[in-house]
Amino acid sequence: MAITVAELVAEPQLGLTILAGSAGMDNRITWAHTSDLPRLWEWVTGGELMMTNGLSIPADADGQVALAEALMDSGASALAIGEKMHAPTLTAEFLAACDRLPLPLVNIPYPLPFIAIARSVAESSLLEESRRLRQTARVYDLLRTAGASEDHWQSLVQRLATELDADLFVVDRRCLHPWHPDGKALPEFLADAWAPSSGQVTPAGKNFQWHRIRGRHVLTMDIPTHANALLVVLPNSEPHPDAVVLLHAATVLGLQLSRIVLSLEGRHRAAGEFLLQAFDGRLGAAEMESRLAAFGVPAAGFLVASIQADDGDRLAGVHIELWRHGVASVTLMRNTRLHVVVPADVDDDVLAHCGGSATLGISAPAAVANIQRALQESLWALGSARANKLDVARYAEGPSWLGLTGFEEGTALVRRLLGPIFDYEQRQDGDLIVTLRTYLDSQRSWQKTASALFAHRQTIIYRIRKIGELTGLDMGETSTVAQLWFALQIHEAMHG
Repeated sequence: MAITVAELVAEPQLGLTILAGSAGMDNRITWAHTSDLPRLWEWVTGGELMMTNGLSIPADADGQVALAEALMDSGASALAIGEKMHAPTLTAEFLAACDRLPLPLVNIPYPLPFIAIARSVAESSLLEESRRLRQTARVYDLLRTAGASEDHWQSLVQRLATELDADLFVVDRRCLHPWHPDGKALPEFLADAWAPSSGQVTPAGKNFQWHRIRGRHVLTMDIPTHANALLVVLPNSEPHPDAVVLLHAATVLGLQLSRIVLSLEGRHRAAGEFLLQAFDGRLGAAEMESRLAAFGVPAAGFLVASIQADDGDRLAGVHIELWRHGVASVTLMRNTRLHVVVPADVDDDVLAHCGGSATLGISAPAAVANIQRALQESLWALGSARANKLDVARYAEGPSWLGLTGFEEGTALVRRLLGPIFDYEQRQDGDLIVTLRTYLDSQRSWQKTASALFAHRQTIIYRIRKIGELTGLDMGETSTVAQLWFALQIHEAMHG
């Protein structure tokens, strides 16, 4: 068992004395740590005797009181200050705060080396170290016996909680939702205290931090290997779970999450292959119904959402985000966009949250017979969202796009204006569409277009004239340029 503050002070060779906070003399010391940094509490993992030569102590009463409160909230067992060193005068308010909390305030006589105190604590902790090693071994054995299936997640969390005598919660630090669909939600008092007004958990300043919330000690710590996965620990008894064992527990949870995510990737690849065939019209209705049902998506009531982000890598994890929030989905990455099929009753807010900082276009509810139309609707809605600077747009809802009401009108416009060019390129294998896009993006400058395409200026002039011949439009007219620009915007939005 770890040494108490009273037992340490009672060791005659050290000559320690108590200045304040004597009501906390039964606090157990897991370790002795020296620091002279200004925010002393940030180096506390729970149960430490924090030793300082005084440089960490503010000179003013308010600062000293804040230091005592922060150390107590972080789980420090006591504060020890070197005598005749650099500490300012300890104010009456500081001493009163230590008594009130209570936080034992220990005087280290000059010139006693701090290492002598650390050795006493370490020697008294030999039995505690043996207990820690045995408990760490049991923690890793729980991982060994846990299955890789996602169904075993909450069982592992509960067994770890029993081993640590604490309630454990693994949540997303951005929204406080359980990180696993079967995970337990945070207790109401924590959810209220950490309501993410700015999208971030308020006390997430470092990856291992004790807090005191409504009279209870709470630990938050990062889960390694998974960004934004936060382990929240609510101890059920004193002393609190050992900090080193907690770090190993977080590692075990991270490894189990990695096993689960890896097991989901095979399903994800199969879903993408199915969706590619469905969008290309290579599957019959009966097979699509069967495959969608296997993925948990109703065949007669689903949405297609098309998602685009500035950072395409961000979209690679959307299927995991949807799974984590309990949303059945089938996803396909195609032409820099992610296409997602989900049940029709999924809220737009959930899709937006799982998509992160991306733009979404959502189709009308669909059935397998019109899945290709639903894809076109989602692409049209995505183009509308991007053009109108919206995060989410639903097909046939909200503002129009380029004055058009739906993708049928857009497709007709593209066919009328650009169809002759597409037909010519199929026969001649030309570069007219690329040239037209670059020409318009270069403010109709022959020279800039030629430089961008590494072509001769006369070649660009010939191609633009050829476009005019094929479309029957006067390429010198502003109205012609506007029509072609509109058609190109629609074509690229619908085909990438």
